[in-house]
Amino acid sequence: MHYRSLLLAIVVIASGGWSGEAVAQAKQPITHEDVWLMKRVGAPVVSPDGRWTIFQVVEPSYDEAAQTSDLWIVANDGKTPSRRLTGNKGAESGAAWSPDGRHIAFSARRDGDEAPQIYVLNIHDGGEARRLTTLSTGARSPQWRPDGRALLFQSSVYPGAMNDEDNRRIAAERKARKYRVRVYDSFPIRNWDRWVEETQTHILVQSLEPGAKAKDLLAGTKLVAGPGFAGVTTPGSDDLQPVWSPDGASIIFVATENRNVSAYAESKTSLYSVPAAGGEPQVLVGGPDSFTKPLFSPDGRRLYGFVNAASEKVYTLSRLFSLPWPASGAPRILTPGFDRAPGSVALTPDSRTIYLLAEDAGHEKLYRMSADGGAVSLVFEMDSGVYSNLAIGGNTDGAVLIANWESAISPMEIVRLDPAGRNHRALTSFNAERVARIDWQPLRHFWFTSSRGRRIHSMIALPPGFDEKKKYPLFNLIHGGPHSMWRDQFFTRWNYHLFAQPGYIVLLTDYTGSTGYGEAFAQAIQGDPLKGPGEELNEAADEAIRRFSFIDASRQAAGGASYGGHLANWLQATTNRYKCLISHAGLVSLESQWGTSDVIYSREVNNGGPVWEQGPIWREQSPARYASKFRTPMLITVGENDFRVPINNSIENWSLHQRLRIPSRLLVFPEENHWILRGENSRFFYSEVLGWLDRWLK
Repeated sequence: MHYRSLLLAIVVIASGGWSGEAVAQAKQPITHEDVWLMKRVGAPVVSPDGRWTIFQVVEPSYDEAAQTSDLWIVANDGKTPSRRLTGNKGAESGAAWSPDGRHIAFSARRDGDEAPQIYVLNIHDGGEARRLTTLSTGARSPQWRPDGRALLFQSSVYPGAMNDEDNRRIAAERKARKYRVRVYDSFPIRNWDRWVEETQTHILVQSLEPGAKAKDLLAGTKLVAGPGFAGVTTPGSDDLQPVWSPDGASIIFVATENRNVSAYAESKTSLYSVPAAGGEPQVLVGGPDSFTKPLFSPDGRRLYGFVNAASEKVYTLSRLFSLPWPASGAPRILTPGFDRAPGSVALTPDSRTIYLLAEDAGHEKLYRMSADGGAVSLVFEMDSGVYSNLAIGGNTDGAVLIANWESAISPMEIVRLDPAGRNHRALTSFNAERVARIDWQPLRHFWFTSSRGRRIHSMIALPPGFDEKKKYPLFNLIHGGPHSMWRDQFFTRWNYHLFAQPGYIVLLTDYTGSTGYGEAFAQAIQGDPLKGPGEELNEAADEAIRRFSFIDASRQAAGGASYGGHLANWLQATTNRYKCLISHAGLVSLESQWGTSDVIYSREVNNGGPVWEQGPIWREQSPARYASKFRTPMLITVGENDFRVPINNSIENWSLHQRLRIPSRLLVFPEENHWILRGENSRFFYSEVLGWLDRWLK
C-alpha cells in the first residue's frame, strides 16, 4: 500500500472509522480518467548547492485549452512541500540554474511572443520572469555560461541567415510565394510526424546585459553549409546538445556532416568545438564512431560523453568515454565490460565518482563507478519501479542525488536517492490521493528458457478484485522498438492496469531484441525480425498458462503498437491460438514499410540486404505473404500523421482482412501521429480496444 493511503487507513481505523474490509472495498478499478488525469511530473533540475530541485508539472485535461504546465520547486531536505513557481498559459521547458543558484532560465511562449523565448526568473528575490530573447525563430534549451553573465541556446534558423533580420526577411519571402512545394535532393525527407524543413538548428549566445542581441555562432560557417549537416535527430527538432567549456571560451556540441547518406549508410555524429566569440567549428572527437551527450566534470578537468561504435549491427550499446581537458589524445572507453546501456549519467561535486542509471530486466537501476573508469557496480537492488533523469548537486563535502521514480502502480514523482541507505525518499506526492483509491497490484515477474535456449523475462499485470481461484482471459501485450523493454512503469498510452481492468491478465514479455539484457540479446533480432520474437511471445503465453492456474488457456488475445504491431501482424500470419488481435501502427509488408518509412537503411541491414535482392528475410518474414493463412479477427488502428510506420501499411492490412472477409475494424486518427496523444482520442482508443477484447474473449 502507498505511504499516504496507509497513513489515511491508520488514522481512520484509530478513530473508530473504517474496518479493514471497508478500506479494501473503498478501492475502485482504474479508469481512463485515472490514467489521463494523473499529474505528469518532469525531470529534476538540481540547484548547484544541492538544496533545491526545479521540475515541470503538467496538469492534464481532456480539454487541451484547459491543460496547464508550470515549473515547481521543492526543497531536497524533504521538509518543505513543493510549490508552484510559474502560472502562465504558455508551458515552460528546459529550465537551467545559474551558477550562483539565484536565477533560472527557461524557454516559454508567453503573451506577445511569436515563438518560444528565453526567460530569466530571480528565484532568490522573487518577482516576474524577464524575457531575454525576441527572436522570430524562437529559442530553446538555455544553458548558463560558467560566469553567469551569458546564455547559450538553440534555434531553428534558415540556411544562409546571418541574424534575425535575415530570418524575418526569408520567412516573409517564403510566405509571399504563389506556389507551395517541398523540394529534396537527399534523404531523409520526413521525421516521425513532420516533413524535414529547410531550417536547421544553430547555437546562439546572448549576454544578460540590457539591450544585448543574440549571436548565431554557426551562421556563415562551412559546417552548416554542407549538405549533410544536422544535430541529433529527435521526434521534434534536431538537438546539438551544446555545453560550455569550463572557462566559457568555447562551446562543445554534437553534429553530423553526413545525414544525407542515410538512405544507403549509417550517418554518424561527432563532437565539435566552436569559439564562444564565433569562428569555424572544429572536430574535437570524430572518426567512424558516433559521439553524443558531452558533459564536463565539476572540476573542469575531463570531458565525458557517450560513444556508439561503428558496426554492421543494427544495435550497439552506448558506452561512457572520457577525454582530458583541455582536449588531448584519443577518448578512453570507461565502461568496456558493462553490458548495459547507460541512461542518465552524473558526476559527484568532487569529480571522483560517476553515478549512472541503466535498464535491467524491467527496472532502471542505479549504478556507480570511479570517474577514472573501472568496474561498474550496482548501488542497490530494487524490486519495483524504475529511476530516470538522474541529477546531482551539492558540494565537495557531499553529493545530493535526485531522480524521478515511478512504477506500474505509482506515477512519476521526484525522489532523493540514498546510496548509503540503499533506497530513496519521495520529495513529491502529486498523485498520492488518486493512486490510493485504485484497486491494483504490483507486477509479477517470471523467467523461462525458450525453445531456442534463450532466457526470456516476462511480467504480468493482474485485474482489480483479483482472485487466485478464478479463471481470467490472457492479453499478450507486445512492446515496440524492438530495442526497448517493458518497464515497471506507469504508462499513459499503453497502461497495463487499464487493459487488465475488465478482468484480464496482461502478459508483458521482453522478446529477443529487447534492451536491458545485454548487447548480444538486443542484437540477436538482426536477421530474424519477426519469426523468433513471435515464437517467444507464444512460448511466454504457454509458460504463463503453465505457471498460473488462474489463466484461462481457452481465451487468449494479443496486440501491440509499432514493432508490437508488426509482431501482432506476424502472429496473424502464423498462429490461430488467439481469439482476436490488435495492431496499432504495425507493418504488414516488409517491402512497403521499407519504401515509405522515414528510416530505411537500418531495415535493409536488419533484413540482410536491399529489398530488390529479395533475400530470404524479405520473402519469409513479411506477414502479407501469408495472407491466405489469416483467420483471426483484428482491430487495426493508426495515426494519419505517422511517418515512421506510414498509414499505407495499415490500409494494406485492412484491405487484406476485408478481401478475406475476416472480422476486422479500422480506426484512423486524423490528428495523431505514431502515438495517440490527445485525451479524447485516447479515451476512444481504449474504449475500442477494450470493446474488441470483450467481444471476442467474453
